[in-house]
Amino acid sequence: MIVRQYTEVQPVTPQDPGMAGVKMRILIGENEGAPNFIMRHFSVEPGGQSPYHSHPWEHEVFVLKGRGKVVQRENAFEISPGTVVYIPSGEEHQFVNTGSEEMEFLCLIPRSRSL
Repeated sequence: MIVRQYTEVQPVTPQDPGMAGVKMRILIGENEGAPNFIMRHFSVEPGGQSPYHSHPWEHEVFVLKGRGKVVQRENAFEISPGTVVYIPSGEEHQFVNTGSEEMEFLCLIPRSRSL
């Protein structure tokens, strides 16, 4: 069993050129011996965003703090604390911080995906 504060995990800046103002912590994953899932914590500065992208794995998101939107080809959905998002595999999407404070969310993905 592993029990710790999320702040004990050092944030990293993803190297994807489409990421702006994003930091990520891998809270639970391969290093902790998790066989099925990876739990990540993202923080996005005001005006920051993830790239518009898709990948062959699903993921689930839970918004902890801040305001923003999740964008797909035809729609953009407002997100705020307590919002949950399910993104199926292959669906194009993007997260954008539209608020004046940092946006934070948890993102869970299957471990079998590629980094």
